[in-house]
Amino acid sequence: MQATTDDLTNLLRMQQIDLDLMKAKKKLEELPQRATILAARQKKRTIEQKREQVAEMRARAEGMAAKLEAEDAELAEKQRRVQEAIDGSLGNYRNVEAHTKELNGFAKRRNALEVELTRLGEELAKIEGVQSQVSQALAEVDKQEAAAIVSFQREGGALQAEIARMSADREGMSAELSPELRDTYNRTASRTGGVAVGLLTEGRCGVCRTVIDGGRLIDLKAEAPLGTCPHCKRLLVVM
Repeated sequence: MQATTDDLTNLLRMQQIDLDLMKAKKKLEELPQRATILAARQKKRTIEQKREQVAEMRARAEGMAAKLEAEDAELAEKQRRVQEAIDGSLGNYRNVEAHTKELNGFAKRRNALEVELTRLGEELAKIEGVQSQVSQALAEVDKQEAAAIVSFQREGGALQAEIARMSADREGMSAELSPELRDTYNRTASRTGGVAVGLLTEGRCGVCRTVIDGGRLIDLKAEAPLGTCPHCKRLLVVM
């Protein structure tokens, strides 16, 4: 295959850059901060669901308390009016007795409401405690996520800058190759996991380490300075 000394240099340098790029991209993908961020966001979703559930419980309890308080206020007003009626009965025993029974019924109901409102007050206090715990947990997860994001941006940003620099260098070297040689290299690199070029050393492929027999070796040297390994089909620099 036709190639100049500069082509061989560029191919070997491109191969090293490709390997370094794979390592850098893998390191970027496996940064521990990424897992921390994903875990924090999953935990946040769980906590936010809990917060919504607790908020619904509080709304129901507050709604019930408001309903009972309205009923109690209405009964208190009825008690006031009945008491006024009693005060205005001017000794009418039957009226006083009937109104007194009403007052007793109102009082009994208000006592029951007081018990229920006390229970709801205790329930709301517990709910508020849970809400406080949920808010604290959410704030802690937010803090962990924010710290992980800052760390990821710092370390990941440095890796991304290095990846961009290496990619630019590679593009410059690739542009100096002939279209045929560039295409052959890219196809071979894609097939072989990035190791597309080897050196012919002591009759062996420098990558797959297979001995190349006499006839094939003669043919390979005739292709100098760049041939193809008959075994692994990688490009071989023949010096």
